Parts: sequence; C-alpha cells; structure tokens
Amino acid sequence: MILYDPIGELLGSWSNELNIWSILFRIALSIVMASIIGYERSSKRHAAGLRTFILVSLAGTLAMVIDLLLMRDFNQGWWMLSTATTVGVAIISSNTILYSSKNQIKGLTTSVALFVNIMLGLLTGYGNYTIVLTCGVIFILVLSILPDVEIFLKNRSNHFEFHLELKHVSNLKDFTTVLRELGLRIDGIESNPAYIGSGLSVYSVSVSIISKELKAFKTHEEIIAALNTLDYVHYIEEMR
Repeated sequence: MILYDPIGELLGSWSNELNIWSILFRIALSIVMASIIGYERSSKRHAAGLRTFILVSLAGTLAMVIDLLLMRDFNQGWWMLSTATTVGVAIISSNTILYSSKNQIKGLTTSVALFVNIMLGLLTGYGNYTIVLTCGVIFILVLSILPDVEIFLKNRSNHFEFHLELKHVSNLKDFTTVLRELGLRIDGIESNPAYIGSGLSVYSVSVSIISKELKAFKTHEEIIAALNTLDYVHYIEEMR
C-alpha cells in the first residue's frame, strides 16, 4: 500500500520515482532539514551540532535509498542498511548522555534528537515529503519553543532540586534549619562524592514549597538567591 503524498503530487511523478533527480532532491532535503535542526542545537552550545546532525540525517537518507535500489534492481536488501544505520546512531546517541559533577543528566535531549533525526533521514530517503516536512516542523518547534515552556512550568512547580556547596560539613544542620524556617520541606539530601578532597561539603538537595507565602510570591530563582546570601554557602544552583 502506497501512502498518498500531496507534496509529491505537486512536485510531479519524478519525485515519487527512484531516479537520479529524486535521489538528489531527497539528499538535498535531508541536508536542509538537518541543517536547521543542527543550527538550533549549535546555537545552544550542545555537544552535537550542525555537522553531526547533517551527517546523521545524510546517513539515514543514503541507507534508505540504497536499500530501495537493492530491492528494486536485485530483489534483495530488505532494509539491512537502514536497520544497521539506525542501530549505529542509537549507540552513538546513547553515548552523548553524561552525568555531570553536579549529579545532573546532560545530553539526554541531544541523544533523543539524534535518534529522531535519523528517523527523518530514513523517511526522507523513502520519499514521503509531506510526512517529512510535517514531522520536521514539529521537531524544530519542540526543540526551540518547548524549553521555554518547561522553564515556565518548572518555575511554578512546588518541587525543585538544587546543587549546594557548603564551606564545611558542619554547616549542613544550620542550612536545613533555614530551609524549614523559610517554609521548604526537605524531600532528600544526597552527598556528591565528586567533590571529595576539595574541602567543600557538596550535596544535591530536593525540596518542596509548603509555605503559602512562598507559593504565592517567590520563584525558584528568588529562593535560590536568598539562600546564596548565607555566609556558609559557597555556591548554589538550581538543577534543570
């Protein structure tokens, strides 16, 4: 069953066939889409940027085209290259996920974005332009707009987590007392072993806002700024 492709119909029958011009067009479309996505990632200084996304998308498009050619001309292939390319990109993208010294997961969005990018590349190689462009636009909007929405929602959440560096372990008791006096419930405190030997006492702290005043008038940023004024706090930062 062949899916109806409105954009393919507008372009003409040549775009739906497997010929030199349709293949070049699919490669060009793959590069353009990946360039937009890669630029968005690069502009936010993520590990995988413009070149990575272009190469991943191009690999997916070429793998699909080669599989289609093998099946058409030699009656063999059966998505072997497409499958192998997908597995390879999945392994590469999983390696972009790292844990920072602040116990934060880094690179998760980039990892997933690379995997979605290979899917777009495969779809582009298959030649359903309407689905490619629709998914591509949704993909770009998710990466560029939703981070601000997430921050907006997180800032209005009663629960948040922060990285805390105290000048001495003995300061922890005083710090927890201040949290409770402010109207924060301590949900968890985890010592960070990455800073052993630094002279600092470092923790990941999760809290919930239980004070009605804090819920109504204070943002996470303002609470963090207030805690940062304590003499024994060396550094404090909300985890996102």
